[in-house]
Order: sequence, then structure tokens, then C-alpha cells
Amino acid sequence: MRPVGVVCITLYMTLALLSGSAAAQQGETAITSATTSKAAISLGTATPGGGFPLYGDAFAKAMNAGDPSLEIVPRNTKGSNENIPLLEQGELDLGLVAGEPAYQAFMGIDRPPTRLKILTAIFSSPGLFVVRADSPYRTIRDLIGQTVVFGAKGSGLPIMSRYILDGLGLKQDTDFKAIYLDRAGDGPAMVQDGRAAALWGAGTGWPGFVAMANSAGGARFIAPSADEIAMVRAKHSFLKSLTVPANSYPGQREPIASLGSWSFVLVRETLPDDVAYRLARTLHGAETTLCQTLAQACETTAANTVAAAPSVDLIHPGVLKYFKEIGAAK
Repeated sequence: MRPVGVVCITLYMTLALLSGSAAAQQGETAITSATTSKAAISLGTATPGGGFPLYGDAFAKAMNAGDPSLEIVPRNTKGSNENIPLLEQGELDLGLVAGEPAYQAFMGIDRPPTRLKILTAIFSSPGLFVVRADSPYRTIRDLIGQTVVFGAKGSGLPIMSRYILDGLGLKQDTDFKAIYLDRAGDGPAMVQDGRAAALWGAGTGWPGFVAMANSAGGARFIAPSADEIAMVRAKHSFLKSLTVPANSYPGQREPIASLGSWSFVLVRETLPDDVAYRLARTLHGAETTLCQTLAQACETTAANTVAAAPSVDLIHPGVLKYFKEIGAAK
């Protein structure tokens, strides 16, 4: 039996979409009353201060503006590892999930394979450590034995770092004094005041890196070397070689080669095909707006979704139907 919430929102969204379609045919202005034409769609993000809430807010604004009959409502959660079960239980409609936990869920690693589907790839996430500019640490192995903040509990960041360190023959919780946060935004201050030697993060425009780079003393990034990237990919081939472009952060004048994964918006299994189709169509039309709102969201495209998905079969059928119509998928 499907959860009551899923049945209700499915009916509500169907009524809303029919109402919106009728209004469009009559050339009428969309009605904005939440009780008559807006379909409230929940979007799980992560803890305040991290990249997912930042992206989730931009995504919701762009989508809601693109289709006034939709109302995507971001909700702070503990991150990827909470969003997956909430989606599976029908307590979320959409959820932001980092590449590594998504991969584990799709492949059934330490759990049954998930039946969740992909709405879109959102951005690539090359993993990096950041330290104070005056720090003596310059390589990953320099950080062995030091206190390192690996991200928020339940987020995908500690999972990514665990895979990368494992590829280097290192254990996250024994070779480092690992700290896991209740709030992602607490990490930069711990490095700045000396409570931690480094902070782990990923991607361009990541709030923790922005805070470090904008601090009075400045920051410096530590990434795997070319040989280390090869070592990691030899053991964990699902991780991709990725680059942080030059000038992604203040003081970062050169591109930084690293490795990581793509994060996704996943949807609950019971999301109707017509609703997924409409979300994909709205998102495709809002790609430029989303890019102008948030730099890292420029990677949120139909083409990147097809390329980043571990298999096209993992893309929601309604989304894939739209992609085929626009020539983004075969």
C-alpha cells in the first residue's frame, strides 16, 4: 500500500496539472492560489551552510518561475543519506543526492538496490581539501594524523572522501582525526581558528570553500596528485576525473585537477510519468535562468544528465521521454 501522503500529492498534482493545462488552452493567466492550481512538491536538500541548500533554493525559484502552477518547496534534511530513505518512503517527492550515495543505492551496495529514478544531474563535484594559506600542509599525506572536518553527518561528502582515501590506501577514521558536523556551515570556522587542520569539500561555489577563500588569512587547496588520481580510479573506477576551473574561488588562479562524481535530483518511485515529463520540460526551459542565478547550476542540463547517469535506464521514464523528444537521448 502506498503512503497516504503519496496518494494525496499524486491526486493533488494531477488536478493541478489538469487545471494548468485548461488555463493554458483558454489563454488565461495562471491562478496562483495554493488551493486551486499550485502543486506543492517537496525537495529535500541538506543541513544549512552547505552546497545542497544553496542549490535547492536556486532550483526551486527557477522552476517555480518557469511554471507558476508548480510550487517546489525546499526542505532542510541531514543530506543524501536521509534523502534516499525519505524518497523511498514517499515522504519526499524530490531529493538532492550526491554521486557516491546514489551509486551505492543504485548498485545495492550494503543495501537492496533502490527503485528511485533520476530527474536531473545537477553539478559535478571534484573533491578537495582546503587549509589556511599559512598552513604547513601541502599534500593529502601531510594531513595524516591531523584533525580534518569531513562534512556533515548524513551528507555525501564523507562518503566521497572515504572512497578517495581508500583508493590511496588510507582509512578516514583511523589515519585522520575525523570530525563529522551537525551543520555543514560550521566547518570553515574550525579551520580558521585552528581546531582543525583542513576541511573537505567539493565542487565550484561550495559555501565552505567560499568562506575559507574569503577569510582574512586566505586559503589554499589540496587535491590528489596525478599519480594519486590514477591510483584511486584503478580501484574505484566509478569516480571521474574532474577539474575545478581557475578562479572558481578568490585567490585560486590555476585550475585544480581532482576526481569525484555528479550529484543528482532523484525522485520517488511513484512520481507519475506525466509529472516527471512536465518537471523535465520546465527545467530545460529554465536552464539559462538557473545558470544566471547560481554559477555551479550551469551544469544542470539535459545533455549532462544523459552523460552523467550510470545508465539511461535510471532516468525517470517521463524525463527520458522528454529527452528523446528534444534529441538529448536516443
